[in-house]
Amino acid sequence: MNKDQLSKRLQCVVSYIPKGYSLADIGSDHAYLPCYAVLSGISSKTIAGEVVEGPYQSAKQQVMNAELMDRIDVRKGDGLEVISKGEVDCITIAGMGGTLISSILEKGKKKLEGVKRLILQPNVQAINVRKWLLDNNWRLIEEEIVEENEKIYEILVAEKGDPMQPYNQLELELLVGPFLLKRMGSSFIRKWKWEKEQWEKILTNLEKTEQTKEIMQKQRELQQKIQMIEGVL
Repeated sequence: MNKDQLSKRLQCVVSYIPKGYSLADIGSDHAYLPCYAVLSGISSKTIAGEVVEGPYQSAKQQVMNAELMDRIDVRKGDGLEVISKGEVDCITIAGMGGTLISSILEKGKKKLEGVKRLILQPNVQAINVRKWLLDNNWRLIEEEIVEENEKIYEILVAEKGDPMQPYNQLELELLVGPFLLKRMGSSFIRKWKWEKEQWEKILTNLEKTEQTKEIMQKQRELQQKIQMIEGVL
């Protein structure tokens, strides 16, 4: 497998795996990321974890086709169940919602002892991942934003340390990302213009519904987020 066979999104994830680190890729699907990490010499020991039978079999087949059975262990299990404490240096979780990624990390918290780096790519709700990292003493050390097939993805890299270190405007930066806010690239601006438009549409629809306490609370939350983004763009 060469770099061209790896999506731009996964190439970015792989670029943050330190050379020589043992790796567990959770929700590995076809095991493209572990195969590339081994074949490119980044990692010599890799675990591909998958909970769903179809993708688990696809991952096993991919590893067999690449003749990497001795270096990539494909395991079936839920989240971090597939690893033992202290077994890997780095964990990647890519292509899931931020709520699910946070849940996987929370359920498998004990397995994170000894892990040196987390590389997380939520498809949506990156704020939930940032909050989990903050609450569990993982320091965000870098972020990337990647466009692929008309979708925009955020990639978060974290190591153990002072979780408050990258933050200056906590509420805003949990939402948009402290490193991404500093750079304010074109993909960042496109993403948050689109998000703001969606919130405004929801707000318009909520104004037409019965104004219960819950609806009014939701309106206030959306208005607050819209104001924060307007202050950035």
